[in-house]
Amino acid sequence: MARALVFPGQGSQAVGMGKAVADAFGAAREVFGEVDEALSQKLSKLMWEGPEADLTLTENAQPAIMATSLAIFRVLEREGGFDLTKHAAYVAGHSLGECSALCAAGAFTLSDAARLLKTRGQAMQKAVPVGTGAMAALIGAERADVEKLIVAARGSDVLDIANDNAPGQIVISGTKAAVDRASEMVKEFNVKRALPLAVSAPFHCALMKPAAEAMAEALEAVTIAPPAVPVIANVTAAPVSDPATIRRLLVEQVTDMVRWRESIASLPSLDVDTVVEVGAGRVLTGMVKRISPDLKPINVETPGDIEAFLKTL
Repeated sequence: MARALVFPGQGSQAVGMGKAVADAFGAAREVFGEVDEALSQKLSKLMWEGPEADLTLTENAQPAIMATSLAIFRVLEREGGFDLTKHAAYVAGHSLGECSALCAAGAFTLSDAARLLKTRGQAMQKAVPVGTGAMAALIGAERADVEKLIVAARGSDVLDIANDNAPGQIVISGTKAAVDRASEMVKEFNVKRALPLAVSAPFHCALMKPAAEAMAEALEAVTIAPPAVPVIANVTAAPVSDPATIRRLLVEQVTDMVRWRESIASLPSLDVDTVVEVGAGRVLTGMVKRISPDLKPINVETPGDIEAFLKTL
């Protein structure tokens, strides 16, 4: 049996993220310095001192979350002798976390990953005027019921499933009018309730087409190498290693659904028994527990977590 490493997405950011690891390990400080230099921005200062409102901006949150994950990953490699090809069989990431996963697997350089996510975040923010889009988490929702709800509530607006996260948790995205309509209709479609999400744009829906085009243009300037281990892609919930396919799926991912439940549920059939979340927060660890009780989830965020995990190798 084997491990899969997973990397968190937006929403995992918090002021102070990565600070303890940077204080403890020179390898982590190097990562934050490289990201600051690549972006010509003191992102690490914003991450550690705030203000929170600026860190939460999509263009800052996305590279910040990636930087924290890669700082921890580099410490595992440098300090603990972690070898991805030896100690893991797959990587995956939730939304922007897919770029973190690809960077950890050597498909991107750290600088390219930081610049790509800065561009991705800026393009997502610009794609839809503030206030015209929305997202909502549907609690106690099954995919088939949500698909019917979307057909009933969409009308002439945009309304899509953005994230199939875990059993009983699906996120919808689209124009505010359509999301509001769907939220009012949930009980008719066997959904317990709808929780509006405090997001700056409606991610992973057709409204993000301009952002997908910007991502495609940015990716043209980036070299993608075959990853050291296959990446479970958000769009297909299947392993991918071909650079051309990775490039295409990263563009599609901006507008398409994140198939996280399927991605994690597929791991036992790929002989994976342990899932290691590398980065800020424990969101993915919680999802893994709900998706597949057969998988052992491990969270690696703090210096103590790093020390404990390395003892398991």
